[in-house]
Order: sequence, then C-alpha cells, then structure tokens
Amino acid sequence: MPQPALASEPSTTVPGAVHRTVDVPGGRIHLLEQGTGPLVLLIHGFPETSYSWRHQLPALAAAGYRAVAVDVRGYGRSFVPGPVEAYRMTALVGDSVGVVHALGEETAAVVGHDWGSSIAANCALLRPDMFTAVGLLSVPYAPWNPMRPTDAFARIGGSEEFYVSYFQRPGRAEAEIDPDVRGWLAGFYTSLSGGTTPPPGTDSPFFVPEGAQMRDRFTRGALPGWLTEADLDVYGAEFERTGLTGALNRYRNVDRDWEDLAAWDGARLTSPALFIGGALDSSTTWMADVIAAHSTTLPGLVSSHILEGCGHWIQQERAAEVNDLLTKWLHTARP
Repeated sequence: MPQPALASEPSTTVPGAVHRTVDVPGGRIHLLEQGTGPLVLLIHGFPETSYSWRHQLPALAAAGYRAVAVDVRGYGRSFVPGPVEAYRMTALVGDSVGVVHALGEETAAVVGHDWGSSIAANCALLRPDMFTAVGLLSVPYAPWNPMRPTDAFARIGGSEEFYVSYFQRPGRAEAEIDPDVRGWLAGFYTSLSGGTTPPPGTDSPFFVPEGAQMRDRFTRGALPGWLTEADLDVYGAEFERTGLTGALNRYRNVDRDWEDLAAWDGARLTSPALFIGGALDSSTTWMADVIAAHSTTLPGLVSSHILEGCGHWIQQERAAEVNDLLTKWLHTARP
C-alpha cells in the first residue's frame, strides 16, 4: 500500500518547491517537489543533488506536472548506507519504486542525468509497468554486454588510469577530495562544462597518471556561466556534510550491476524515450556509437538531441532548451 509522505517544508534554495522526506524499504529519501499533475521523477548524477533540477522543477510544474527531484541514497538529506554493495543498481531502482509508492502514485515518467540516466533507464527496464516514459540526459542507453565493466575500463586507460578505475578503491578518491571539497567540486564542474572543458588533444581529468590525482588536470579559473558562487555553496555545503563516499560507491558497484542484470543481456527499452546530449560532453563523444544504436536499443525513442556548445551539466548549462524539450516530450509521452 502507498505510504504517506512526511510533512513538507518550503525550500530555501528552490523557490516554489517543498522539501519532503519519504520512507522507502531500508531507509528514507529526501526530495524536492513542485506542482500537481502526472508524476515526473527526476534523478541526479555525480556529484550532484536534487538541487541540480532547480531550473526544471518550476518549468515542469507550470506545464502541468508533479515534478519530484530526489536525493539519491548516499547524497544530500537521503539515507547513507554503510556497505559498498548497498549502492548497487537494483537497490537504486528499488528506491525509485519506493518513492513513487510513498507519494501515492502508481506510475511516473522518469528522467535522469549522468548516473541518474542509468538509474532511470534501469527503472524503465525493470519496472516498465510503473515507469511508463524515460528521459536520458548526457548518458545514452547501453544494453548489458558480456564484458565485465572493470575490465573494459582498465583497457580504456592504457598507460594511465581511467577515472572509473581510479574511483574503485574505497578511500582513495576521498583522500583527494576531503581536504577541499568545495574546491574539488568547482574544478570537476568546470572541467566538464561547455566553454571551459579542456580542448581536444590536451590532458583530460578523466585519465590519471601513476602517482597523480584527478584534480591535477582540472581546468582552473573562473566558474562556468551556469554555476554561481551561491550554487557552488549549496553543493559544497551538502558534500562537506555528507562526504562523497556514498556518491563514489555507485562506481564501486559496476561489476555487481553487471552480475545482477545479466538476465537482461541485450534488452531493449521500449518505453517512450527522450535523449539529450551535449556536443562537448565526453559522454556524448565517447559513446557516439551507442547513441547511433538507439534506433535499435531504444525503439520507443520519441526524439534525440545534441546541443551544440554544451558540456556535461546539460539541464543546468542549457536550462531553457532542456525545459522546452522535456515538456514537449512529456506532452507526447505522458499527456
């Protein structure tokens, strides 16, 4: 039976939205909510929080939807399990199911960015009865394949270490980040933004030489235009409080996910779908073949868009365009 949401309070960072904390099996999930109508569940990526959807919440509410942005477990005000394996994909899908039930709903459109895109895709894959439409931002849908992920990432790195491999050992990335969380976030956000991302042919922060750190290759200088000092304060305060171990544990489950989801080898997503990528985002350029395969792997694809000049933080960098694309797609996929 649906569980009632706990008491809400107005958000001080996203005007018009309210904070709620709802019970899901195993813990509690914090969310921001705005509007009434069909439910649209918004799932952030790394290293973000529900705040990353601050531009979408009012736009979707104005378009006639109940927009709900969650803090994924391990982030923000949501619960922070201790075991690494508690962050496997099936658990995150379970949290999303729990949120829908806790809000008294039976179905939802689900939209995700970065790791949230993968969570959203798996929500639609594992529970198509509940998640009836799926929007994927920055990271395209790639079906399960026979290669173990950590083996694939080791090959990508070559003589250097790919960042996903770098994140695998608990405590290693934390030792780099913890002394200056806000500064690390600023460098990471800037390095993946359109206009401030390192130009092609230069050393990438996604590859770590032996004995170095990711931050050694971050872009230095002014913040990108989409990120104000106040925005960075919000993110910095959240991660100063929680640390990034919960967020990093998502990466430490890629092999568990591969084992858990083996039964879905080659599975296609048939729900009405949307993909939006940034032309300057490595997730787009490295996965161009995956995007090209969407005609086969994502047969329910309604529309696909690559935004010129845009980096990784797509719904924050190009809020107006993303809002327009989301609402047009939702009116088709979830009228």
